[in-house]
Amino acid sequence: MEYPDLSALPAELQEAVTSHGSLNVFRMLMHSPNLAPGMLALGDAVLRRNSLPDTLRELAIVRVGHVYKAAYEVHHHENIGRLVGLSEQAVTAAATGSAQGLSAPEAAVLTATDRLLDRHNLDDEERDQVLAFLTVNQLADLVITVGFYQLVCDFLNTFGVTTSGETPTYGDVAPAGSNEEG
Repeated sequence: MEYPDLSALPAELQEAVTSHGSLNVFRMLMHSPNLAPGMLALGDAVLRRNSLPDTLRELAIVRVGHVYKAAYEVHHHENIGRLVGLSEQAVTAAATGSAQGLSAPEAAVLTATDRLLDRHNLDDEERDQVLAFLTVNQLADLVITVGFYQLVCDFLNTFGVTTSGETPTYGDVAPAGSNEEG
């Protein structure tokens, strides 16, 4: 699928793409000029206002990317995950779905992410298991994060978005530990 002609977009949408680093996902999103601003706002909130610790957020996002076979998502969020302190063991776990060797909170988030992807909900016992490590606010943000990235991966895969021609910077992503309080 071809990227839309950004010069044909209203100035505020052109600015929205460039302010997000002109990454291909944001460029392709401009095929939906009416919904793109809302998607960008929610994406920004999920990344910058999420109550989950950054490493747990990225663990969930990378797992969604792997389950959806969304190479674009995996590429970017493995890099972001490493930047915020996600261990190589956790990156591998996100790829395989195996929680072996992860910390208890990481294992709980990985397991909850898989349950949400498989069944689209957590039963009472599963919810209690993850709430042993997360606050209710963090659990809510986990569910929203998983759901948002399912949507993003559907979009990426449908439109065939690749990293071709990108020069991403991750400098605006919060450093490790910046989001540790719930």
